[in-house]
Amino acid sequence: MPLKFSILPANSHLRPPLACEIFPGGVVAARRETRKGAPRNDDDSLTFSHASIPEGAVAPGLKSTNLVDAPAVSTAVRKALEDVGARRKNVTVIVPDAAARVFLLDFDSLPPREREALPILRFRLRKMLPFDVEDAAISYQLLPQAAQQVRVLVVAIPRPILAEYESAIRAAGFEPGSVLTSTIAALAALRANGPALIIKRSHSTLTTAIVRQDDLLLHRTLELPQNPALQREELAQAVTVALAYFEDTLQSLPSTIYYAGPGGAEGFNSLIDTNDPLAPRVRDLITTPSAASLPDGMSAGIAGALAI
Repeated sequence: MPLKFSILPANSHLRPPLACEIFPGGVVAARRETRKGAPRNDDDSLTFSHASIPEGAVAPGLKSTNLVDAPAVSTAVRKALEDVGARRKNVTVIVPDAAARVFLLDFDSLPPREREALPILRFRLRKMLPFDVEDAAISYQLLPQAAQQVRVLVVAIPRPILAEYESAIRAAGFEPGSVLTSTIAALAALRANGPALIIKRSHSTLTTAIVRQDDLLLHRTLELPQNPALQREELAQAVTVALAYFEDTLQSLPSTIYYAGPGGAEGFNSLIDTNDPLAPRVRDLITTPSAASLPDGMSAGIAGALAI
């Protein structure tokens, strides 16, 4: 699934073989071993590490401070990256979905040059963003085109929020290269052929995505309620909506839902189980090596970022 999207482009055409994801509760890092002759998408060539951070230190969002305890986050970033034997300073940074907004936009045409396309995108986003579009870092990727139509994947993040995450990386002694949202990063970890439904859950959000080869058909992020009973209801509803969209768009239902997030596939399935024998089975988007000692379901973003 070759979606190669960055909020900010790396300094080179290749992403660093080093990545870390910051999320509420911890930091996950990984380094890709560059063994001669090893396939680039071989998950066995990844060395993982995890470092915990205090509860409440990371509070993802668009309008307020995300890194409430920035020194604690930087300490965790440093530990996680040093534990994987980081030999380089450049690192791909993965931020929570709640820290940015992702859009799929259609245009009749779009200038090929970025400097001409960005003002058009900003104008289109002006009434869609809950923050000042002129104070946003925006990046985009052209998707497979329909007849007489340009489809664009756009990510926007408030510059002060982006600066928080970049500053935490620099304070840890590293340099941010590409910056990705969690789900966008995880999509590249998909190994399935044909259309697929992916569900990426964080502590406060749920993102549903539908991909078909190198095309992204749906990307929808919901904020989850704090009440466990209401959250379970919201999860089930989100899955139902995604399945309906999949069927309407592709004239079929998926046999599998690929999941990444807390609890892994087994934990998520227990939350949405409808006892329907015809319901799609829930599988982990990737299987993390047991030796990695990571929280269940929290390695997909890292694996996807390093699969490019």
